[in-house]
Amino acid sequence: MHDNFYQMYLDEMGEITPCTGEEQLKLIADLREGNQEAKKRLVEGNLRAALEYAKEYEGKGVLLSDLVQEANMALLMAVEEYAKAGGESGFDSYVAQNIKKALELSLEEEQSADQTGEELAARVNVLSQVAQVLAAELGREATVEELADKMKMSVDEIRGIMRIAMDAVSLNAENADLEALSEVSEMEITESEDYDYEV
Repeated sequence: MHDNFYQMYLDEMGEITPCTGEEQLKLIADLREGNQEAKKRLVEGNLRAALEYAKEYEGKGVLLSDLVQEANMALLMAVEEYAKAGGESGFDSYVAQNIKKALELSLEEEQSADQTGEELAARVNVLSQVAQVLAAELGREATVEELADKMKMSVDEIRGIMRIAMDAVSLNAENADLEALSEVSEMEITESEDYDYEV
């Protein structure tokens, strides 16, 4: 599928000719004089290079289509920023540096989100196990306060974990660890107040 996207995107670019170094110098000068067509051509003429940079990061946790989008946005910003800066050389390396930085940031954000999801699933799993142990010890369902005391957490933190479990179950999220959440979905935790929390 990734190869299909890559080829389809190449086909879409069709007859767009990459910029030559000499053409880029003229376009940068024109852009600095306010010619917006020059900016459009600079971007178009470097789309193939942006695609190649994106492809270097394929298979590292982010879809190629998302990588291409990030690379294209970084290209556009790099063209605008370079035009505002002084100097006539180093355009290619400036663009490459900005695109790669954006792609690496995209990967870092994805990895951070994955790690956060795993940590939350682990907390839900631990809460489920602690609730079952307390229920066996007490001969009844544990209150949120009792769970908070047992887990050395605040009542609000326990409620937050419970909400995460409920959201994951209700949304039936494809990437959620629903097997780990299945035990929690059967767990009823009572408040010391007049209402119950059901997860």
